Amino acid sequence: MSESLLFHDGNYALQDAFGSRAIASRLESMTRTAFSAADKEFIESATYFFLASSDGRGQPDCSFKGGPPGFVRITGPSELAFPDYDGNGMFKSLGNIAVNPSVGMLFINLHDQPRRLRVNGVATIQRDDPLLLTTVGAQMVVRLAARAIFPNCPRYIPKMQIVEPSPYIPRWGEAPVEPEWKGFDEFKDVVHPRQPTPR
Repeated sequence: MSESLLFHDGNYALQDAFGSRAIASRLESMTRTAFSAADKEFIESATYFFLASSDGRGQPDCSFKGGPPGFVRITGPSELAFPDYDGNGMFKSLGNIAVNPSVGMLFINLHDQPRRLRVNGVATIQRDDPLLLTTVGAQMVVRLAARAIFPNCPRYIPKMQIVEPSPYIPRWGEAPVEPEWKGFDEFKDVVHPRQPTPR
């Protein structure tokens, strides 16, 4: 049996216990390593996604990443890129990528037509990426080489509504809006300086 893109013995044991190996195999056969035109349209219209990573010991972390439509770009047949914006300075996700580059991304549409797309792959952090010059507010760029691209059933996705975009999303020609927490007594003496970014 060839190595699976998605499954290991733990998955197979539960699939066998619940009689779902056939459907799981069928779904795996639909997994791809190159983005389709529909994938590109969905990903580049996203205003957020969830990023799963783990450290060198396998300790997991999941974070929310948000930005304007197009902040995630398809940059090659099997590659995407997204910016790292100013944050809380913990670098949980990017620090994990530095020691364990395997990550999972979940793109989900909670609005209009429910949809989910998962992208698993190998990520790299670029501090001198050419995209930095054309990405407002980016202090680094993360590129991901996709190993597995596959949809998920959207049946449990609730329908929600976007009221307004975050005021903290970087915008060309505008000074960044600082979050209130940076002025809190417990943080203000240790807040790191913003990095120079395209404005």
